[in-house]
Amino acid sequence: VQLQASGGGLVQAGGSLRLSCAASGLLFSNYAVGWFHQAPGTGRVLVATISQTDKSRNYADSVKDRSTISRDNAKNTAYLQINSLKPEDTGTYYCAARRYYSPHASEYEFWGQGTQVTVSS
Repeated sequence: VQLQASGGGLVQAGGSLRLSCAASGLLFSNYAVGWFHQAPGTGRVLVATISQTDKSRNYADSVKDRSTISRDNAKNTAYLQINSLKPEDTGTYYCAARRYYSPHASEYEFWGQGTQVTVSS
């Protein structure tokens, strides 16, 4: 199983990014996907999750009004769009998959390698 996160980069505050998570080696439509943010020196914190067939989406309060999680099961890919980026959004973003929704990073079975997001003020 592989999850390949991409789309990070250096962006000015107020800008937007669309992160992608391409999955292979699993029946993607059977797995919920979570995006996690890890700021320097901290643990991984849930940003957003999406259920297997997109019936349910959940967001952390920190991004709730300015981000959208989505997925395209035909392409085995999940996405996270974050708008109005803030310096505190800086960090590594990881996508992860597990059979059912969970807000806990420790419960996710499969992880991507992370993509770095740096937001300059």
